[in-house]
Amino acid sequence: MMLTIKTFFLTLIFTGLLYAGENFSEMSTQELIAIMGYVKKSDESKFKQELKTRIPSMTSDEKAKYEKNVLKLK
Repeated sequence: MMLTIKTFFLTLIFTGLLYAGENFSEMSTQELIAIMGYVKKSDESKFKQELKTRIPSMTSDEKAKYEKNVLKLK
């Protein structure tokens, strides 16, 4: 079970990285949170803006994961 969850999140990260140069608005909030810290410097501004628009609608679980990963953005 734990391996499946880890595999799922790794898949999300790598999928997100493949599309990171694309349109962040097409990604799910979970995908955005998963790729925090892995976005190209040239795309960081667009990424942060999209993430900022998602914060008000995040679930408590998403907010907890966001808070855990937010340090990767600095």
